[in-house]
Amino acid sequence: MRAIFQTTYGGTDVLQDGEVDEPKIAPDSVLVDVHAAGVNPVDTTIRAGGLRAAFEHTLPLVLGWDLSGVVSAVGPAVTTYVPGDEVVGYVRKDVVQGGTYAQRVAAWERHLARKPASVDHATAAGLPLAGLTALQTLEAAGTAAGDTVLVHAGAGGVGSFAVQLAAARGACVLATAGPDNHDYLRELGAEPLEYGDGLAERVREVATDGVDCAVDLVGGESVEVSAAVVRDPARSVSVTDPSAIAAHGGRYVFVRPAPAQLEHLSGLVDDGVVQIPVSGRFPLADAAAAHERLDQRHVRGKLVLEVV
Repeated sequence: MRAIFQTTYGGTDVLQDGEVDEPKIAPDSVLVDVHAAGVNPVDTTIRAGGLRAAFEHTLPLVLGWDLSGVVSAVGPAVTTYVPGDEVVGYVRKDVVQGGTYAQRVAAWERHLARKPASVDHATAAGLPLAGLTALQTLEAAGTAAGDTVLVHAGAGGVGSFAVQLAAARGACVLATAGPDNHDYLRELGAEPLEYGDGLAERVREVATDGVDCAVDLVGGESVEVSAAVVRDPARSVSVTDPSAIAAHGGRYVFVRPAPAQLEHLSGLVDDGVVQIPVSGRFPLADAAAAHERLDQRHVRGKLVLEVV
């Protein structure tokens, strides 16, 4: 089976295009023919060995936690899917090894949901990890109609979803980005703010009494800014540094597979409420180029690999 894999950790040069063993499916798992795989910042972290303290890893390692594809086989205990079903998945396993940069992937039912029918596979592959992360951070912050929400890095993959989902809930959304992305943020439903020195003051110019909740997708000074402008520290969340956000009374979020939530997101896409912001499509063989683009930071929306 063709896949992008690595036998050691490091830069993009460790990524190899070649043959790996076919995945095995358990009685309660599903085999998916992958049409497209999402590329996420966590992939570059894993490539470099940055998650070995948190997850068991097995080499050779196939990267990727996002997919859109078609079910080709199911275990005898599977009741949710049948061969031919189109699915999206956040396929994060207990051991980092059999990822989605491959022609086929074995997944548990809890990893999958129905693919949005209104978009192609390459677009759908940008939904699972980033969409779930955005939804789960907003849930953790208790975001509701009438709230003023600050989203750091609103033009990125997760941020683009967080802005849309918060706006769909009836929240007033403030989002940080560079000037080149301000019109993009307005299209998504946010009031753009330039990040950097003086951000807290710029937030208060728009929200004089502070914000109801804050979503940090960057880390570093963003956590400090959130603490300075959020009225209730418990409604400040971060996906970056657990200790930093905890020190300010906030909450760390690490995205979890959640099939009902992923199904909900697929429905929002089909209803036209949420757009999947794919800004770059790469053939599977160009996975290293996709990683190089991510490593440069400031990618708008999502990058995906087209497998089929």
